Amino acid sequence: MTANALRSRLAQTLPFYYGWVVFAICASTSYSTRPLMAVATLTVFVVPMTEQFGWSRGLISGAVSLGGLCAVAISPIVGRLIDRSGSGVMVAASSAVAGLCAIGLSTISQAWAFYALFVPGRTVFASPLELGTSTAVSNWFIRRRPLALALISASQGTGLALMPLAAQFIIGGWGWRNAWFSLGLYTLILSVIPPLLLLARRPEDMGLDPDPASGKAKLQTSTTKTRREVSGTSNVEEINFTVREALYTKAFWILSAFSAAGFMVQAGVSLHQVPHFIQQGLPAGQAAFMASSFAFSQVFGGFMWSTLARRFPLRFLLAMAGLSVATGAMGTWFSDTLTTGLMASGMLGVGVGGLHLLLRLTWADYYGRQYLGSIRGLTLPVQIAGQAVGPVLAGFMYDSYGNYQVPFTIFAIGASLGAVLVLMATPPRLPQQSTEESKLQK
Repeated sequence: MTANALRSRLAQTLPFYYGWVVFAICASTSYSTRPLMAVATLTVFVVPMTEQFGWSRGLISGAVSLGGLCAVAISPIVGRLIDRSGSGVMVAASSAVAGLCAIGLSTISQAWAFYALFVPGRTVFASPLELGTSTAVSNWFIRRRPLALALISASQGTGLALMPLAAQFIIGGWGWRNAWFSLGLYTLILSVIPPLLLLARRPEDMGLDPDPASGKAKLQTSTTKTRREVSGTSNVEEINFTVREALYTKAFWILSAFSAAGFMVQAGVSLHQVPHFIQQGLPAGQAAFMASSFAFSQVFGGFMWSTLARRFPLRFLLAMAGLSVATGAMGTWFSDTLTTGLMASGMLGVGVGGLHLLLRLTWADYYGRQYLGSIRGLTLPVQIAGQAVGPVLAGFMYDSYGNYQVPFTIFAIGASLGAVLVLMATPPRLPQQSTEESKLQK
C-alpha cells in the first residue's frame, strides 16, 4: 500500500477529521526532534564540553549562528518545496539529519568536527522543521488554527522543558557523549517514519473540506477580503496573497523586523542562561532547571496567547509578548537566586511562547494558506538571522567582559523597540480591494 493510499483509507475510516492525524505527527516531531538542536538543550552541554576541550563560549555560540545562516540560505527553497509537495518528506529527512548529527556529536574531539555535525543539525532545526510542522498545521486548520498552533507550541515547549533535564541527568551519570548519543537515537526512532507515511499537504488534495465547521459556521475562500484582525471568530473568511503581493504590504516587513528582534533575545538568552546561573553560584542541576522552567513557561504562554487571540488584535498581543521577552532578558541578568531566576525564566518563556504562536498565526491569518510556505520561506530567514546574532553576540561579549550584563541589556532594548514597532502591523489588503474601496469612496 502506498503512502497516499494509506492516508486516503485513514481519512475515510477515521471517525474524526484527518487534520488531527497531521497535527499528531507535527506535535510528535515538535516534542522529540525540534528540541534536540535547540539552544535550550545545547546550553546544558556548554560547560562540560568547554571544560573538557578548552573551547571558548564564543566558539560554541558560533556554531549556533553558522547553522542559522545556513538555514537562511535554504529557507526560500524549503518554503517553495513545502507549498508544492507538502511537509512529509521534508520533516522526515530533517529528523533523520538531526538524529544522526546528534549521534555523531557523541564521538567528537575537535572543534571542526563539532561544527561539521552541529551546524547541519541546527540548520534543519531552524528552517525545514519549523516551516514543515507549522505550515502543515496551518494548512489543515483555519477555524481552529489558534487552538491547533497552541497545542503545537505546547508539545514543543514540553519537549524543550524535558530534554535539557534528560540531558543533564545523563551527563551527570554517564557523561555528555552518552547524552548526545541517547537523544539522537530517541529522535530517529520517533520522528522519521510517521511523517513520511502520514503527512499530507492540504485537505483539498485528499478531497476533504478544510477544517470543517459545525453548525452554521462556514468557510469562505476569497482573494478580495481583508483578513480578520481578531483570530478565531466563527465566520471565517480566508484570503490568499501571492508572494509578490505580500512583499508590497507594510505588515510583511514590520512582522519580519519584529521576529528578528524577538528571536535574537530568545536564542541569545536561552543558550547562555545555564552558564550565567552557574557563574552566579547556582549548582548545575538548578541551573539546568532554569532552562526547563523557560520551556515550560512557553507551554503556558502558548495557551494564554491562544485564548487572548480570540478576543484581541494580534498586533497588540505581539507587542505584549515582546515586552514580556524584554522583561525576562533583563530579569535574567539581575537574577542570582533560584527564586528570581525562575521568575525571570518564566517571564521570558511566556513571551517566547507568544512569539512562536502569534507569529505563526499572524502569517497564516494575514496572508492565507495557498502560498504560506513560500511567504514564510522568505520571512523565516529574518527570524533565523536574529537567532544567529543573539548567541554569538552574547558569547563574544562574555569572553570580552566576563559577564552577560551588556548583551542582556542590548537584548532587552531591542525587544522593547520591536514591541512598539509591531503595533503598526495592521492587517494587509490586497491591491484589488484597495482599488474597489477607493472607487466606492468617490
